[in-house]
Amino acid sequence: MEPLNIGFALCGSFCTFSQVIPQLEALAKEGHNVFPIMSENAGTLDTRFGKAADHAARIEAACGRRVIATLPEAEPIGPKKLLDVLIIEPCTGNTLAKLAHGVADTPVTLAAKSHLRNARPLVIAVSTNDGLAGAAENIGRLHNRKHVFFVPYRQDDCEHKPTSLVADFTKTRDAMLLALEGRQIQPVLL
Repeated sequence: MEPLNIGFALCGSFCTFSQVIPQLEALAKEGHNVFPIMSENAGTLDTRFGKAADHAARIEAACGRRVIATLPEAEPIGPKKLLDVLIIEPCTGNTLAKLAHGVADTPVTLAAKSHLRNARPLVIAVSTNDGLAGAAENIGRLHNRKHVFFVPYRQDDCEHKPTSLVADFTKTRDAMLLALEGRQIQPVLL
């Protein structure tokens, strides 16, 4: 397979970073050109799941390039046709809402808007505590959008967090490859 230009955008579902960053690293190890993007929260907030600077350093080391972390850095993605595919993983409920309503006020959402202008695939890996509540409408809207695809997802703790959804991040590569063919990986609901 020819190396792809892959955008990999992380939002602030910090509890999933330990599962998500290895997916980014695996794509880079395959020889793809991975362009890391982080939302402001993902790139600046220290949490019990790690320090922002440590996450960014690990991501930059894997990709061999700096994280795209500002609106001016994200805007040229579309005009330059920089990416073959853009993955947003993890994609929070906040980002889902912005994408569903055309709001492009973060590096991640602007990267998505800029990328989609080229009719190229956007792959979303959901991670939100309100996926079966407030975010459900936005997930539904995005399922109906052209060029938008999902990594398969499931309830992650139906007993303690009955509305929470999280993607199976191990299916990221397969979902991306099918999205490049214009196909949604199935089943999408696990």
